[in-house]
This record gives sequence, structure tokens and C-alpha cells, in this order.
Amino acid sequence: MLILSRHLSIPDHEIELHAIRAQGAGGQNVNKVSTAIHLRFDINASSLPDDFKEKLRQLSDRRISGDGVIIIKAQRYRSQDKNRDDALARLAELLRSAMITRKQRTPTRPTRSSIKKRIEGKTQRGQLKVSRGKVDE
Repeated sequence: MLILSRHLSIPDHEIELHAIRAQGAGGQNVNKVSTAIHLRFDINASSLPDDFKEKLRQLSDRRISGDGVIIIKAQRYRSQDKNRDDALARLAELLRSAMITRKQRTPTRPTRSSIKKRIEGKTQRGQLKVSRGKVDE
């Protein structure tokens, strides 16, 4: 069971884990042993609340397919157990990022004095540049 918070957890049967052969360095071990983990989690078929599923689908993450399936490939380590733990940790991190509700920004206006200071600064800078011109004798 993958625990995300006190109120939210995902049962193991909703997460598909498949061992596949890893790419890259590793010597002969890479050709013999399936150490990489391919994790699939279907958002639509999960037991998550509906509003949480909608937040997950709205995320712009390349690991979420158009069908609403999260696909994570873990092959950082040479051990299958470490890769399994890594894939589950990355899934939990992705799901927790959808749990965070961003505070809505309230639009503000600059104060009169700040506008005045900005315009005075621009005027002074313009005067400085004008004074750099040619001097008539």
C-alpha cells in the first residue's frame, strides 16, 4: 500500500509493476537480469477521489498519457528492489504535487508614490542622457 497522507492511500493492486531489462552500463548483468521497473498507474480506474483525479489529469507532465495512465520507468540502480522503491517514490511525489492547492493571486496596483518615483527616475535618467550631447561653443 502506497500511503500519500493520513487520509489518502493507494492499494497495491492498482499499481502495475513489471520488470524489464535496463539500458546502459552494467556489463553482462544488463543482458541477463531484468532490473529496470516499468510502473503503470491508471488514474481513471483508481480509488482516488474524483476531484483529485481531475487535478492529476490537468497536470502537464510527460509521464501522464492522454488516456490518464501514469507511466514511470525506473532504471537508476542495478538492483531491482531499489528501482521498485524508486519508481514508487516517484509516483508518490507526482501524486503529492497534485495534492497541493496553489494560493490564488490577488491582483494589486502600484501606489501613487511608487508611480511618481518611477516617472521622476525616468525623467532624471533622460536629463542625464541629454546632457551627454555635443556642447556648442
